[in-house]
Amino acid sequence: MNTPLPSRRDFFDFATTGLTTAALASLLAPSHAASANKPVPHFTPKARRAIHICLIGGFSHIDSFDYKPELEKFHAKKPPPSLKPNSFFGSEGLLRQNEWKFRKRGKSGLYISNLFPHIASVADELTIINSMHAESANHTPAMFLQNSGFQANGFPSLGSWLSYGLGAENHSLPTFIVLPDARSLPNSGAANWTSGFLPAKHQGTLFRSGPTPIRNLFAGDKFSPAAQHDARALLKQINRQHYQRRPHDDLLAARIHAYEIAAKMQTAVPEAVNFDNESEQTKSAYGLDQKQTADCARRCILARRLLERGVRFVQLFSGGAFGGKPRHGWDGHEHNHRNHSREAGLIDQPVAALINDLKQRGMLEDTLLIITSEFGRTPFTQAPAGKLGRGRDHNPEGFTTILVGAGLKKGVTYGATDPLGWKAVHNPVSWPDAHATILHILGIDHEKLTFYHNGIHRRLTNVHGSVIKQILA
Repeated sequence: MNTPLPSRRDFFDFATTGLTTAALASLLAPSHAASANKPVPHFTPKARRAIHICLIGGFSHIDSFDYKPELEKFHAKKPPPSLKPNSFFGSEGLLRQNEWKFRKRGKSGLYISNLFPHIASVADELTIINSMHAESANHTPAMFLQNSGFQANGFPSLGSWLSYGLGAENHSLPTFIVLPDARSLPNSGAANWTSGFLPAKHQGTLFRSGPTPIRNLFAGDKFSPAAQHDARALLKQINRQHYQRRPHDDLLAARIHAYEIAAKMQTAVPEAVNFDNESEQTKSAYGLDQKQTADCARRCILARRLLERGVRFVQLFSGGAFGGKPRHGWDGHEHNHRNHSREAGLIDQPVAALINDLKQRGMLEDTLLIITSEFGRTPFTQAPAGKLGRGRDHNPEGFTTILVGAGLKKGVTYGATDPLGWKAVHNPVSWPDAHATILHILGIDHEKLTFYHNGIHRRLTNVHGSVIKQILA
């Protein structure tokens, strides 16, 4: 007669204190339900991987990539009646000119300001959308909107949809990895990279800054190989038995899958985050040797290394939780010039170096780089009526998104805001349009990437969205 196995709860104390993460590698056979077959794109993709750089707080399009010479003419004047300004905080002051000088860049002649001199040097690689618009002027719902297509929490993020739709290329690393700003996490934290109602294994995996990006990946105590082997065999039996009784428990399946991949990550992660084989020239190009740029440089190099190792989607955040002094992000309410000078100084060189590095390695041919912000900033200042302030308020009516890489026309702009940079008036682009286009470049028909949830076939683009065919190569 077989002796009943102890329950998982009975075994928990031993498993957490006497078993290293590596011992979990063979908890289940590869055919376990937690491992899905690799999905197939709907058509031949132009890109097979992507990096998303999210500028938290709302960077000013009219001070960077959306040149408005009319603003110089109307500097310190009241907005014209046709503008009908309204703002998030209800303080519509006088108009303020572009705070950085613009000039044509590269062979393409794109207008880019001196705020981003390094990114301006790769102008001929950029596809600039100057006619974005959003449904919310409030940071948190606007952040959710750009990440998931919905203003509410709980909907799957873009990275999770890509993980679900395209599957993993490397089963030793997560498919979707998040690299936050070293200063702080964004508001709502993991809600920005949630898998929502998709299987939980598609949620983004957070890599923190520093030499140990994943907490508790390694056990603090050492155990003999024999003890690990015996514990591994027993825990494998217990988990199989437990899952057989709960075959539809998605969280359990995801947890077991996490244990499986964690074991492989003990080898894969230290190798990926070790920059010893990166040349000094490469490190210097990214600005790793400079205090100001070191954090973003480290994350940009790591993003490239992760893509090289088969990670499907890497998301970098520039800026963090809103509020505080100084603000950790692009929220230039009080003094837009001072705020943006600081934030651009942190990322300009590393991001330009990433574009150059991807191109030199031949990776830009099948990689999509996405640079977004939840909204832009107003052409009028955040000040009492009739006053000229130094800050700019939130502006969801018109702003800029930048795409770089596979499947795109290079050195072009698409769409436009009005002459003062207030509203998108020519070829306006919504987040569903942008998401549909990103999915298209990665080989996915946004109307066919669905998941049945609560009686609805949900999708990233809800019931909206059109691919922006005019920017596709």
